[in-house]
Amino acid sequence: MNKENTNKNLAWLGILVVILVSSNLRSPITAVSPILDEIKNVFHLDNLEASLLTSIPLFVFATCSILVSKAAAKINIRTGLLISLIILIVGLYIRIYGNVATLFAGSLILGLGICIGNVLTPAYIKNIFPNKIGIMTGVFSVAMSLVAALASGLSIDLGKWTGMEWKGSLGIWIIGGILALIVVSAELMTGKKTTQTATSAIATTKFNIFKSKQAWSISIFMGLQSLVYYCLVALLPTVLVDFGMQKSETGWVLFVLQMAMLPVMLFSPVLATKMKNQKNLIYLTGGLFLIGLLMLTILKSQLVYVSATLIGIAGGLAFSLSILFFSLRTKTMYGTIKISGKSQSVGYLIAACGPPIFGKLHDWDISWQYSFYFLIICVLIMTYFGKKASEPRYIEDH
Repeated sequence: MNKENTNKNLAWLGILVVILVSSNLRSPITAVSPILDEIKNVFHLDNLEASLLTSIPLFVFATCSILVSKAAAKINIRTGLLISLIILIVGLYIRIYGNVATLFAGSLILGLGICIGNVLTPAYIKNIFPNKIGIMTGVFSVAMSLVAALASGLSIDLGKWTGMEWKGSLGIWIIGGILALIVVSAELMTGKKTTQTATSAIATTKFNIFKSKQAWSISIFMGLQSLVYYCLVALLPTVLVDFGMQKSETGWVLFVLQMAMLPVMLFSPVLATKMKNQKNLIYLTGGLFLIGLLMLTILKSQLVYVSATLIGIAGGLAFSLSILFFSLRTKTMYGTIKISGKSQSVGYLIAACGPPIFGKLHDWDISWQYSFYFLIICVLIMTYFGKKASEPRYIEDH
């Protein structure tokens, strides 16, 4: 009975690790946008300099994920999460220190901390919850997205509540990092034996991730679904204002889009793990994206909340499947770490190209139609590679 109770406690501790770590993987970034004007005024930044506060972490994800995956495969998975949280907390503190240099340096450092967490958390789920990968991937996705949405929505109010203005809005997320650090430390001590066993086993399989066609399919699928998401998050409010919508209302459209993602993120991984081939979910994802984008292209602001809901459901499906493929298409935790690193490097490089292209196409066509045609083409390509990624093949073999 004592052993059974101990295992249950360890399981709950593992769930807390997933929730608290994932809660810190987007909120330090999404908290910036609402208070960006305040930061610009305090430090006299121009628009380009201000935009770097959100783009620097994304650049770190793109350039460092593969390097992180190589280093992480050689250490205890829990130790890696511990290191990621320490780096994140240091970056969060430095970012609010009070001058321009620390503002950007902190953004770079916290980006590295988040990058390590991004790569390791799917591998942690595969290692600790091998029979619950679907539900735990859902928990991971929902916790990350929900807290990110709250960070964005409450950022201004948190600054007022703390009495520290922008420093309070950004600095309060240090508390979340510390909570996660405490739980991971506790889990590291109680779960040390199982981790060492799993970690020693991962080194037995060696393969070249860049020669795997399956790995490329997963990486491109993840990149293109991210591209569509970031284009809309960055520029949809501007598009809707041009379509005649009140600026104050455009934020609610994004809110609906992101809220529509959450229930799908929780339940779709569970459904997907029961399927040998997830191609039907890929087709559903592509279809919902296409209908939502075509509605925006043709109907503009009419039925915009319906369009946002369809796109949100599609985005939730796409993101969840991307993360789930890291576990379903690998034989070992070592493989999961490698595909997680590669997919996030390739994926964020692809995604980073989206908003500039989307915006540039508007310079050629003020109706935004070319911009939406670009996204539609990306969705079609995404669906093709998603179908390839959904095929029941391991990256180690293909």
